[in-house]
Amino acid sequence: MAKSAIIVGAGPVGLMLAGELRLGGADVVVYDKLPAPSGESRGLGFTSRTAEVFDQRGLLGRLGDIRWGKQGHYGGVRIDFSLLDESHFGIMGLAQSVTEDMLGRWVDELGVEVRRGYDLTTLTETEDGVVLGFQGPDGYTEATGTYVIGCDGGKSTVRILADIDFPGDEATRGMYLADVVGADVRMRPIGERIEGGGMVLSVTLEPGVDRIVIHEPGVRPHHGEGELEFSELADAWQRMTGEDIHGASASWMCALTNATGLAAQYRKGRVFLAGDSAHDHAPLGAQGVSVGLQDAVNLGWKLAAVLGDRAPESLLDTYHAERHPIGEQLMRDVHSMSMLYLAGEEMEPLRAVVRELVTLPEAARRLAGRVSGLHIKYDVGAEGHPFLGLRLAPHRAVERADGSRTKVAELLHAGRGVLIVSDGDGGPAELAARWADRVDVITGAWADQEADHPGAPQAVLVRPDGYIAWVAPAGGDLEAALTRWFGAPAAV
Repeated sequence: MAKSAIIVGAGPVGLMLAGELRLGGADVVVYDKLPAPSGESRGLGFTSRTAEVFDQRGLLGRLGDIRWGKQGHYGGVRIDFSLLDESHFGIMGLAQSVTEDMLGRWVDELGVEVRRGYDLTTLTETEDGVVLGFQGPDGYTEATGTYVIGCDGGKSTVRILADIDFPGDEATRGMYLADVVGADVRMRPIGERIEGGGMVLSVTLEPGVDRIVIHEPGVRPHHGEGELEFSELADAWQRMTGEDIHGASASWMCALTNATGLAAQYRKGRVFLAGDSAHDHAPLGAQGVSVGLQDAVNLGWKLAAVLGDRAPESLLDTYHAERHPIGEQLMRDVHSMSMLYLAGEEMEPLRAVVRELVTLPEAARRLAGRVSGLHIKYDVGAEGHPFLGLRLAPHRAVERADGSRTKVAELLHAGRGVLIVSDGDGGPAELAARWADRVDVITGAWADQEADHPGAPQAVLVRPDGYIAWVAPAGGDLEAALTRWFGAPAAV
């Protein structure tokens, strides 16, 4: 059987993962339960690190005119993002449906087949692969692959059929979320707490269309018992704000809770989970989809390398080792942000403390790094240099001998490893030549060498996901790093 991957779920995470696998040369097919994209957009934008991920693959420009958020928040407490070297929170006001459409076009260009209208019903793991059963447009059908990745949401069928535990917290609060046409409400872009408790948020998506979010304390909203009526949402909005939107309509709406869940295993045998399938929570600050897209970029190149027999299967274990701790932190942050954002007046003393703390540059920098995703540091199996395991900022540039400059993001467009070597230091380049089928060697000098991050390394090995695996000097053994992340060198 030819080695291949099956992705269940054609949302942003599933499509991003499919693209990553194809960049790595893997055969992949995507199945989705819906007959067509829903067009719904729970998320409105992405964090800084996820924007960088798009830039690394040459996708940022495909999103059209984007708006960078200069101000961010942690549970409604404003944070000064100018303390970070990127000085922005991320992309603001970008509908998830726009991103999904862009990624759909990208994977189509890469030759990925997306099969829609297929509802997963069975999952069987065999000695050398998986067999999935779907109820499709023409009845029951089966698909076989080497691995399956569940990107099918918080109620993931893949996770359930694979019997992966999903511990978390039960719902204690509820929210409404809707895109409302013709409401003309006052803007409350990062949320506004209501005297006596509760929170409302409103932001204009386009002329005449507003995104609104409502949390009304003590009232548990619709939980799937019958169809959600717009009047329920309009009644709640009027109780909370005094604004009457009953004459408006909703292009779509849903009821959410603050329930959370985190998969105990991101990998179980030949089954992987990514995105909401692995970590589910109420949408707050674009955290969920942003972390999910980073899951996809972490897993994709590794799985493609194993499917292509370029790396040992043990490389796949680093997916859980690196991403599950990020999921754990996500759950802690979401819980903290939910309390700050949604709790009533009893939380005001703590809010006051947090507001005071974020006036301290180091505290603000720490929270900004967590919310933006720029703080991530993986254990790459080496010690000796502070840059190991950090991402190499994609806006940095390498200057070649002819004076031309190339951004790090451009060097990563192909989804390959990159070794950046200073002029005149031929040893690392000669060694890395044995991995020429999977690692590009770039010779030049940092164009912004006077900058503070990271400036002076003689050489840097960057993984396809943009994280630093080796640094010279004092960053460990280059051959060991190349073998760990890219497998044994090609036979000569």
